[in-house]
Amino acid sequence: MKFKLIALFNLFVFTIGFSQNFYDRATVQKIEIFFGFTNWDAQLDAANSTDVYVVADSVRINGVVFDSVGVKYKGNSSYNANNNKNPLNISLDYIKGSQDYQGYRSIKLQNGYQDPSMIREVLSYAILEQYMDCPKGNFANVYINGTLRGVYSNAESINEKFDGDHYYNSAGSLFKCSPINGAGPGATIFSDLKFIDSDSSSYFDGYELKTDFGWNKLVDLIQTLNNDFDNIESKLDIDRAIWMLAFNNVLVNLDSYNGAFRQNYYLSWDNNNRFVPTVWDLNMSFAGFPGGTGSGPYTATSLDPFSNSTSSNHPLIVKIMANPMYKRMYMAHLRTIVKEVFESQDYVTKANALRTTINSYVQADPFKFFTYTQFQNSLTTSIAGGGPGGTSIPGIKTLMDARVTFFNSNSNYILVAPTISAYAASNNSPAYGSSIYLTATCSNETNVYLGYRLDHTFKFNRVQMFDDGNHGDGAAGDHVYGAEVTLNGVVLEYYFYAENANAGLFSPQRAEHEYHTLPITIPYVANGDVLINEVLASNGGVAYDSNNESDDWVELYNTK
Repeated sequence: MKFKLIALFNLFVFTIGFSQNFYDRATVQKIEIFFGFTNWDAQLDAANSTDVYVVADSVRINGVVFDSVGVKYKGNSSYNANNNKNPLNISLDYIKGSQDYQGYRSIKLQNGYQDPSMIREVLSYAILEQYMDCPKGNFANVYINGTLRGVYSNAESINEKFDGDHYYNSAGSLFKCSPINGAGPGATIFSDLKFIDSDSSSYFDGYELKTDFGWNKLVDLIQTLNNDFDNIESKLDIDRAIWMLAFNNVLVNLDSYNGAFRQNYYLSWDNNNRFVPTVWDLNMSFAGFPGGTGSGPYTATSLDPFSNSTSSNHPLIVKIMANPMYKRMYMAHLRTIVKEVFESQDYVTKANALRTTINSYVQADPFKFFTYTQFQNSLTTSIAGGGPGGTSIPGIKTLMDARVTFFNSNSNYILVAPTISAYAASNNSPAYGSSIYLTATCSNETNVYLGYRLDHTFKFNRVQMFDDGNHGDGAAGDHVYGAEVTLNGVVLEYYFYAENANAGLFSPQRAEHEYHTLPITIPYVANGDVLINEVLASNGGVAYDSNNESDDWVELYNTK
């Protein structure tokens, strides 16, 4: 009699028309807030510096009504008590914990401060989602007590739902990496990942813990980054950190870790027991932030790809740029963004689609920070902003066309990378438990690596590939590299990385966010097989049997 352990995999089917509708970029949501008092603005101002929400009688989202909803103003530089239009944080479950709209309980609305285009945040997320997990974003038209307040950008909240959806751990530690009292001119506390000491209380003002525990993990990450960098991959998803830094640099997104205030990102503890960074707050991308890099004067169009690589205030950048492989990976990711998004002009297509979607809403917005004419001209015209010194906000297309020209003349950017002209598996229909060789055909390479995993929720393992004739790679020295993988999973997800002394290249170029896949054949269940149907290995009162006992148990099922 045969016994087989059959892995049962739940297939979660996400209906696009429902679960993603609230963040559909082709639509503008309608959000109506109803307070039972007229001094709602004064109450929101008074609560702004506290953790207290002002309770609205109801909030209506696209016609769906929610009772007793928490509302707050949010933001640092984008908030001002004199504004007619401040950014909003809406908590549907503040009073009634079961309330959500399409699964979302927290709604973050940005007011368009420092952004005459009104699309910086949404466009930036539309670009970033191609390279790493990030919030979804679109627009919402907001009314308070029946009066139109204007069109806002609507970005998905980074919380336990986001972490569960993307990092497969909705119960893990989560830090918002922005100083508790805000960052700005004269500030001395930042979310810079600098090591202070081993006392977690030393970090309380620089990071905001959004969950019940996690300070020791954060201190461990910071200590490893600064003092034990060889082990950083056990504490941090280094690939996503590299993507984040490359993205911030290309888009001149300096209200970020890359800039003077070293903030506006989250750290989430994933199912692989490491932190994963997530970019946040992109309303001042495309050089909309007046604070600069923190390392002296700079010109937005020619911001160097290695900006702050020697800054003692930016240890994450310093450490990555000091590691030759990570530095080449960083430049590979940076080149991918520049070529795919900006050289191709794909971002202009995206920008124009967003502008068309919100055009009439911007025109009707009674409290927008810029005129409708400035909105119309915002892709190609610099417009005076409201930041320190009256800095101007560049036209998005004008800025990025100049960035492309700069990169294509930059000595580090134009270094010649290897090519990966072909790849193959020794068996395209492999069985579970078997071993196969994966090969990559390269040129101008010195070293080639394979990244692979056998479950979508696992982290990638990176191993060196060989051109020695002993790894399924054909003849030695033919520029075909091979590596063996044992298939103890249901699907193989993998990528290649090739480098020489100067530059690197990924295949696919969006790795690790995108990857090649190879299905693995699972043995079928034959009539008469006995299956392990259910297992409860540590009951502890979870389930009781007919004798009112909660023993551990295994349930067998005879298929005959």
